[in-house]
Amino acid sequence: MSDSHSLLLAVAGQPFPLYFTLVYVVGFVAAVSIGLIAFFNSKRPSGWEDAKRPDLIPDLQKKESEDES
Repeated sequence: MSDSHSLLLAVAGQPFPLYFTLVYVVGFVAAVSIGLIAFFNSKRPSGWEDAKRPDLIPDLQKKESEDES
């Protein structure tokens, strides 16, 4: 039991690499940004129908092609 306990303390004492933290932070920010864009450009769930799109969120509209074949 003391072997696993000392191993756990040795591993826990190591500093977490900065690049791991940066990957998690950048991934989280990207996921939130993509989720917000998708949410505000989709059909709103009940209770959110009158929610205004923030200026930060781009308006994504489907372009209708005139010559559909």
